[in-house]
Amino acid sequence: MVLLYCAYLAINIAAFGGFTLFYTSDSLFPENMQPLIITAAPFGPEWLPGDADIPLSWDEQVQRAVDCYNAGATMLHVHVRDPQTGQGSSNFDQYNYFIGRLREAVPKMILQVGGSISFAPHSPEAKAKWLDYDTRHMLTELDPKPDFVTVTTGTTLWDITQAFIPGDAKGTHLDDPKVAAAWANMVVDSTPAFYIEHLKRLRAHGIQPYFVPGTVHQLEIIENLLRAGIYMGPLNLALCGYGGGTMGRNPYDWMEMLRRTPHGSVPTFWSSMRGNIAIQTMAVVLGQHVRVGNEDNIWDAHRNRWDSVKQVEWAVKTCEQFGRKVATAEEARQISKVGVWYDSVEETLFKAGLPPNREGGQTGFLTYETDGKLPGAHTGPTPVSIL
Repeated sequence: MVLLYCAYLAINIAAFGGFTLFYTSDSLFPENMQPLIITAAPFGPEWLPGDADIPLSWDEQVQRAVDCYNAGATMLHVHVRDPQTGQGSSNFDQYNYFIGRLREAVPKMILQVGGSISFAPHSPEAKAKWLDYDTRHMLTELDPKPDFVTVTTGTTLWDITQAFIPGDAKGTHLDDPKVAAAWANMVVDSTPAFYIEHLKRLRAHGIQPYFVPGTVHQLEIIENLLRAGIYMGPLNLALCGYGGGTMGRNPYDWMEMLRRTPHGSVPTFWSSMRGNIAIQTMAVVLGQHVRVGNEDNIWDAHRNRWDSVKQVEWAVKTCEQFGRKVATAEEARQISKVGVWYDSVEETLFKAGLPPNREGGQTGFLTYETDGKLPGAHTGPTPVSIL
C-alpha cells in the first residue's frame, strides 16, 4: 500500500509540478504557486439598483467590467440586468448583446456566465426559483459564446441568508424579512437529467463548464462524471461556502473540500459577506484562486460599504503583500486551459490527477503502471514517460 501511495505521489509531482492541492514542504512558498486568478462578480443578481454598487445601463455594466479588469481581475462572472426594469434578465437577446459588448470592451478577459440565469426574488410574494431545464440549456447556445458557464451537480438547498449576521442586509431590500425568507427557501435544482444533458450541449457548442460544488458529495458526482466520460476536459471549479445547504465558514470544512479536490483541478473559493474576506485570504495563501465583488459581499473589514472594483484592488494588494504573482489575462487562460478539450476518459483522469478506472479483475488501490524508477527531471506529463 505504501508503494502504491508513493507511486501515485510521484505521478502527481512529476505531472503537475505547479499544482498545489497536494501540499509538500515548499507548497506554501508564494514563488511556487500559480499566479492568482481573480474573478470579479460585480453584477449581483440578488440586489436591486440602490442596494449596492449595481450598474444599470448597458454602458455602466460594460464599464464595470472594464474597471474590474483594469484593477486586476482576469475572469468575469456574468449576470445580465435589464436596464429598463432594473431586474435580472432572462432574455437571451440581451445576453447575446451584453456578451458581444464585453468581447469588444475586455477581449482578453475570461467570461464565465452564471448558470442560474435569473432567479432572484425582489418582492415578498416572489420565490427564489431557478428556471426550468430547457431555459437553462439555452445558455449553451449563446452567441457570441462565453468561455465558461457555471454548472451545478446535485439538487441542494442554497440558503445564502443562513450565514448572514445582523446588519449584513442593512440598507438593502433583503432587509425585508419576507424577501429574506424567499431567499432562505432557494433550492438549486440540478438532477442528472439536467447536468448530463447540459454538459453534452456545452461541449457541442465549445463552451467549457465551470463546476460549482457546495459539498464533498457534489465533488464525488463530478469525479463520477469524469470517470464515465460524460465530461472530458480540464477541471475548473469553485468550492462554494455560503452555508444553508452548502459548506459554511468552518476552516476545517474548507480544508477537507480542498483535500478532496482532484490534484489537477483549478479551484476558486466562493463565500459571502465579510466572511468572504477571510475565505479569500485563505485562498491566496493556500495557492488557490479568488472571487470578489458585490454578488458575494458588500462590506469591508470595518463594516463600511465596499464596491466591486475596490474588492478587486484589495485582492491584488493582498496577493502582492504575500509575495504571490497576480495572473495576467494570458496566464489566467493558460492556467484554466480555456478552449482545451480531451478525447478520452484516461486522459481526463490523468490530467485531473485522479487514479485510473478499475479494470476487470484488478484488485487493490488504483495507480498507474510503473517500472519502479524515479521519474526523470525532464520527462513529459504522460503515464508512460513520467514513470
